[in-house]
Amino acid sequence: MSLEEDLVAALRTQCPRVFPMTAPYDTPTPYVVWQHVGGEPIRFLDNSAPPTRHADIQITAWTTTPKAALDLLRGIEDTLCASTALQASPRAEPTSAYDDGDELIGALQTFSVWGART
Repeated sequence: MSLEEDLVAALRTQCPRVFPMTAPYDTPTPYVVWQHVGGEPIRFLDNSAPPTRHADIQITAWTTTPKAALDLLRGIEDTLCASTALQASPRAEPTSAYDDGDELIGALQTFSVWGART
């Protein structure tokens, strides 16, 4: 599987509703969104690509209370760091998030993730 497929599989062990970038309107909470926010491209001296890729992935957990959002994100952190399909580590501690339109409470965290190129 690819980095993204392995990531989604890991996230779904903590929350069944996982979406890239944004969730559909009226998605029930809790849910998780993720997006690429950079990473370090790796190429060998002959310009060929290694079998793994690096990505910085921002993950946001949306819930109805700050504690629930943080608890969900902490479970995601534990799952990603224990994954055998990915090599992941947090870049920083979580940041609080709020969505004015839906009045949702969230927490977001960025992870350094290495995974399969395919």
